[in-house]
Amino acid sequence: MPIQNKAMLITYSDSMAKNIKETHEVLKEYIGDAIGGVHLLPFFPSTGDRGFAPYRYDVVDSAFGDWDDVEALGKDYYLMFDFMINHISKKSVMYQDFKKNHDDSKYNDFFIRWEKFWEAAGKGRPTQKDIDMIYKRKDRAPEQEIEFDDGTKEHLWNTFGEEQIDINVKSKVANEFFKQTLTSMVKHGADLIRLDAFAYAVKKADTNDFFVEPEIWNLLEDVRKILAPYQAEILPEIHEHYTMPQKISQHDYFIYDFVLPMTTLYTLYSGKTNRLANWLKMSPMKQFTTLDTHDGIGVVDAKNILSDDEIDYTSKELYKVGANVKKKYSSAEYHNLDIYQINTTFYSALGDNDKAYLMARAFQIFAPGIPMVYYVGLLAGSNDLELLEKTKEGRNINRHYYSKEEVAKEVQRPVVKDLLSLLSWRNKFAAFDLDGSIDVETPTDTTIKITRKDKDGANVAVLDADAANKTFKITANGETVMEQK
Repeated sequence: MPIQNKAMLITYSDSMAKNIKETHEVLKEYIGDAIGGVHLLPFFPSTGDRGFAPYRYDVVDSAFGDWDDVEALGKDYYLMFDFMINHISKKSVMYQDFKKNHDDSKYNDFFIRWEKFWEAAGKGRPTQKDIDMIYKRKDRAPEQEIEFDDGTKEHLWNTFGEEQIDINVKSKVANEFFKQTLTSMVKHGADLIRLDAFAYAVKKADTNDFFVEPEIWNLLEDVRKILAPYQAEILPEIHEHYTMPQKISQHDYFIYDFVLPMTTLYTLYSGKTNRLANWLKMSPMKQFTTLDTHDGIGVVDAKNILSDDEIDYTSKELYKVGANVKKKYSSAEYHNLDIYQINTTFYSALGDNDKAYLMARAFQIFAPGIPMVYYVGLLAGSNDLELLEKTKEGRNINRHYYSKEEVAKEVQRPVVKDLLSLLSWRNKFAAFDLDGSIDVETPTDTTIKITRKDKDGANVAVLDADAANKTFKITANGETVMEQK
């Protein structure tokens, strides 16, 4: 089905039950019309990174089910799948064939061959300056040695984990793979494709190899053209300064609002509404809003929307106010990949406080765009310290595995009931149409009034909130929808 202006759930295939089929049952039985879409996090066979190191896309990981289960889910919800356009696992046919046959492999141009890349750039490269210039996720050059079956060795570009080898997006063989994979995804029910880590995909000498213009636009346009006949959209994923997503928005793509999480926390910690108001006025309608995802809370995304002092204040306050949030959970000790992300559930970031949490979701619902709600957030979940310590993986603090029985219990909590009720109302009320309008006022330093109207102005939704007292009132065409005193 086409993308609908209804809240989207973000979940793994085994996080709200054991598999995709059971997840579908849970959604129908306990979540109802609070969500209209599902971002099913990577469900393909993978060798790591909780699915983000896939080695094939033509089958569903048997632990989660099969294509019939995915397609059945797609009959009730619009769906988003992940495509890792930057990399693929070493277990892939491409890597294994290249390793075996070297230059005789039909995939000899599928990966970025480090030495060949720099030879083409000039003699004696890469220099230390070249390496320093690269936008890196590691404290070393992003390359990994490969030993071929013929005994020779060279290096391949490797931005992320050991298993995730970067793809040469300029090669013909990679583009054939892109087309085949993307068309298969839409035929199996994908209405939206999330391009994971796409900003790293283009490598070019004398740049920082991140969001390289104009080549990045060519790549996005190539993907858009593949999907155009199927009326499927793409959602480029990028965690960086807000001006980058805004550029993507100007090219008429959906974007993520990754500024909202830190800005909302600042608002609720400080009680001041000016920064949130300014951000909402700047935000485009064609976007998906977030407070939480499968990763940590992004800090750098809010830079210059919040001042450096305000970001520092918010980060420190998070560790002070947050329930069971510690700095070490976002450090190398707990395998944190991104020093600009803080590992916590959003509910625990607000001290497991129901009033503050419901207000945060009210802000998200009234923000421009379509709300995305992570499964732990949908159930107002606290930090899972047991899973964190068991795995020593920082992001697992926000990746609790719920059984069907747990979900049945959690939806009875008042804060979860209220959130589901708010989302259901928002999904149906015309004032939130993406071709409508938003008006934001700050009557006092601690209050905010957000008014949403449909295109004709016939339907009006208003949120009056006091961030200091955590009180709010929501009305629809003058009738009270919810009030928190």
